[in-house]
Amino acid sequence: MAVLLKGKAVADALSEAMVEDVNKLVEKGVSPTLAIFRVGERSDDLAYEKGAMKRCEKVGVQVKNVVLPGDVEESVFFDTLEQLNKDDSVHGILMFQPLPRHIDGQKARRMLAAEKDVDGGTDGSLVGVFTNTEMGFAPCTAQAAMEILKYYDIDPCGKKAVVIGRSLVIGRPVAMMLMHKNATVTICHTRTKDIPSITKDADIIIAASGQMESLGKEYFHEGQTIIDVGINWNEAKGKLCGDVKFEEVEPIVEAITPVPGGVGSVTTCVLVKHVVEAAKRTLS
Repeated sequence: MAVLLKGKAVADALSEAMVEDVNKLVEKGVSPTLAIFRVGERSDDLAYEKGAMKRCEKVGVQVKNVVLPGDVEESVFFDTLEQLNKDDSVHGILMFQPLPRHIDGQKARRMLAAEKDVDGGTDGSLVGVFTNTEMGFAPCTAQAAMEILKYYDIDPCGKKAVVIGRSLVIGRPVAMMLMHKNATVTICHTRTKDIPSITKDADIIIAASGQMESLGKEYFHEGQTIIDVGINWNEAKGKLCGDVKFEEVEPIVEAITPVPGGVGSVTTCVLVKHVVEAAKRTLS
């Protein structure tokens, strides 16, 4: 039976450290503040917003909600974004995407100040990930995977790691982050041939294919660590599940994240951690 790499313990540890950091910042006259910038009323945006606000409240980070109607004029949207960029009282901006079709999403990504991009979606943030420098922040889900490895003392150094998925949100960023920790990394994707032969040779596997329960026991062997990033709704089972067939794989491998209760539960905590870090950088 595998060790379950549960996210709650990781999130609790991160939150405890953040409370200390926030208190120190407040003593220096800095109140870490997140601006949640939302257009319209998408249900998934509202759910994530609620979770982010709850986590902010728990650690003492202030929240500024900036909500525009779904039919807002493009010029008004960009004026509002520019105001948030220039507002020194705002340390992080969570800009929900995708934006309505009449708003240029690429322009919005380019305009959002990298130093306030706590969700890790701008080109500047991705440059920071690839160069391992403090330019913006890593995508939250990618960093959540790394935080789990760190908390459970799973050191990637010298290990063979396989990332299944090559998106800019998870796959490629987490591959670079693993390399910065001196892992030898292989990225697999839809055009990769014979993926099981590659994953079976790995020590650590990050499953981020976005395909529900697509990875069965034939992909894994004993002694491996599996970080399952997938969050999918299985209508037949009436529950959330990952990209890995948990019931098949859990008895085989050494350690695995559950879904739900794994990476997803750490992601919002990482977002708030980025806000605190952004506030700390203003003092340096």
